[in-house]
Amino acid sequence: MGRVRILYFADIRFPLERANGIQTMETCHALAERGHEVRLVVRPDTQGPARDPFEFYGLPRSSGLIVERAPAPRTPPAAVRMAYLGVAVGRAVGRLRADAILTRDLGLASLLLRIPRGARPPLVYESHGYAPDVAAALPDLVATARPASASKRARLERREARVWRSAEGYVTITQGLADTLCERYGPRPRLAVVPDGTRLRPEAQPASCGGTRPVTVGYAGHLYAWKGVDVLLEALARVPEVRGLIVGGHGGEPDLARVKALSERLGLAGRLTLTGLVAPPRVAELLRSADILVLPNQESAISTRFTSPLKLFEYMAACRAIVASDLPAVREVVTHETDVLLAAPGDPESLAGAIRRLARDEALRERLAAAARARVEHYTWERRAARLEALLREVAGASR
Repeated sequence: MGRVRILYFADIRFPLERANGIQTMETCHALAERGHEVRLVVRPDTQGPARDPFEFYGLPRSSGLIVERAPAPRTPPAAVRMAYLGVAVGRAVGRLRADAILTRDLGLASLLLRIPRGARPPLVYESHGYAPDVAAALPDLVATARPASASKRARLERREARVWRSAEGYVTITQGLADTLCERYGPRPRLAVVPDGTRLRPEAQPASCGGTRPVTVGYAGHLYAWKGVDVLLEALARVPEVRGLIVGGHGGEPDLARVKALSERLGLAGRLTLTGLVAPPRVAELLRSADILVLPNQESAISTRFTSPLKLFEYMAACRAIVASDLPAVREVVTHETDVLLAAPGDPESLAGAIRRLARDEALRERLAAAARARVEHYTWERRAARLEALLREVAGASR
């Protein structure tokens, strides 16, 4: 089977600054570049005039990728959701039928699987976590999240079970998540573990301070507490010879203000740069301005076994020395002392020790950076698309 016609459903405003939007666009673009026909169905942009997704994400146009913005009311959120679900069902069973449907939306996947198999294409669901556990933990992880009721968690569990048992194909982004689901629901056919990816940039070379400037320690991403940015700041306070760079932080959310206040209490204001939110194409450039990059995720229902962090792959592609939290999901990708240094999650002293060691040993920084850059060639978006392509072809071929 050659070209696969793929319907990708993402119920998100688009383009979206968060990892969800980046991963969705990069995955669809990479599949299109491999010769497939991809129709990405999203919600309209909330900015006017609407931003061009290809320009926003810094991607060349691809004739194989069509971004369709489904019409949606402005408010309330429930009406927006219902409108999108209606469009998705119509696309799944209407004249634009495809060879396969791909989505990471559990609720939508559960809904589409209620349509008789002969009236829709086969569905591949991409899981990013066990939804009941994530929903229960979210209020402790994200300041704006509301507690999930017992009835909501039960509803999510039923959806998880239905999609696991009925989806024609299933993707997890970590082996730990696949193992968790198999332990809960039993084995299933056509299950693939497909981590996230990154773009490789030929201009990325190991950093060299040459003793002329302070070592800069960088972080890129959102500032939620579970991401460990507070732990990073406490670690930086213990290593006064380095500078800090935090790339990210949404001005409309409380996390940026929290991080600013903590940096002031710790006396970091004079040696810490907070960029706030930046466009995705600028992130790689900013990462290359640092000498050490840190992934300080704390142990949580999301990060311990379920997360395939985009920033880890972006750090590796930037060709910089990395310190990461010692979590099972991280160890699926990298190895302590080989291509990263691992630190105890949530422990500022452990993190500071690793940063201090790298700051004082340029040769070690260069060795780890080069090893990480070589390792990340296994985790490009093109490699990710190739792994997805194999499953999509199998699923689409089995339905004929």
